[in-house]
Amino acid sequence: MAKRSTEEYAARLRQMIMIETVSDPKCGSPRENIESFRKLMWELFPNLRKACELFEFEDYLVLKWPGSDSSQLPVLFMNHHDVVPAPSDGWTHAPFSGDIAEGRIWGRGTLDDKGGLWAMLEAADELAAEGFVPARDIWFETSSTEETDGRGADAASKWFKEKGIRFEMIFDEGGDIVHEPIDGANGTFAMIGVGEKCTVDLKFTARSDGGHGSTPGKNTPLVRLGKFMAYVDSHRVFDVEMSPTITEMFMRMAPYMGGAGKLTAKADKLKKPLELLLPVLGPAAKALLSTTIAFTMCGGGDAINSIPREVWVTGNMRCSHHQGVDSSVKKITKLAKKFGIETEILDGGLESGLADYSGRAFRLVEEAVTASVPGVDACMPYIMTGASDSRFFDRVCGQIIRFLPFTISREQMDSIHGVNECLDLSTLQPAVSYYRYMMQHV
Repeated sequence: MAKRSTEEYAARLRQMIMIETVSDPKCGSPRENIESFRKLMWELFPNLRKACELFEFEDYLVLKWPGSDSSQLPVLFMNHHDVVPAPSDGWTHAPFSGDIAEGRIWGRGTLDDKGGLWAMLEAADELAAEGFVPARDIWFETSSTEETDGRGADAASKWFKEKGIRFEMIFDEGGDIVHEPIDGANGTFAMIGVGEKCTVDLKFTARSDGGHGSTPGKNTPLVRLGKFMAYVDSHRVFDVEMSPTITEMFMRMAPYMGGAGKLTAKADKLKKPLELLLPVLGPAAKALLSTTIAFTMCGGGDAINSIPREVWVTGNMRCSHHQGVDSSVKKITKLAKKFGIETEILDGGLESGLADYSGRAFRLVEEAVTASVPGVDACMPYIMTGASDSRFFDRVCGQIIRFLPFTISREQMDSIHGVNECLDLSTLQPAVSYYRYMMQHV
């Protein structure tokens, strides 16, 4: 089978973008859209469907592509097919248009994560059409709930575990190829996630007996919440530590960091000074060193002239591996108590492990990037600050890599879950080549 042109690739991905598979039930996206999307998958990728055994469930589906040696542990490739809501305000091209213009394909899901799903399935379909048989069993998994509660991936991982299926390696979405991912790093790097922070949602509540706005007392609920949030914003609340993964990342990045590279090249020996220096490089660097918390929603109060009896804010906390969930929650709870604020855990999250950046799975991704994607200076291990479906799959695998082979700008990175999400057409061919390499060499 001759490889398709970039224009053909774009036209096929466009069909996937045009189906509005929003997983948030409050947005009114009908379940029929998910069914339509799945039907489209088999229309676009019939060769893969023919080569595989399909197991289909309400919130996820899996495919098994039998390999020539079933005695080897299988591998799993993942990408999800649901997307976040996309109100039309602010979009240059309608969010579900799949417009192809200005050298890009536009629409919700191009980067997160239908682009990755398309490239993965496109590569597999091409190989199946050529009669390729993988060296070991290859499984594919895609869910329709990644952007909400992750129940599809949760159920899928339990399904594999119940069947006694463990994987040697798993490859999911995650980091991309970006220029200057951290201020001062002058190069283009494949940011390969070897793990992710655990996400914990908290609610902080301040209470009082209320009262009239004409006679306010000291430290009313809103004031206490304000003081608490301001303290968190301006102080180091959580433990700062250069983990081995982040140490390795900065050592690899050192040749591209100018004068600062002299320090980062010795990150393994200069951890303490770097723990003080790196937050200056921006929030992305700071987030790699400790647990973080963002205050996201607030409410309370009944009248403009009354002291509220109760006010609250929510906090979205991303827990570092070195501090963990329990310690992170205890730290913020203890601090909140000093301000007379109660803490409630809304979602305790799910902690996941770290893959070995010296292991076979990571090295395979490095090889595939080098062989398939032009213009990459180096591959960097890092820890994702966002959550992915693969956090559930620690149940069945110890080596999970989170990476997508798309070269994107900072503007495009900001468009994920924002407006004007798009993907450069020039990245389509390399992405398919990347997945072909991976499947041919696992």
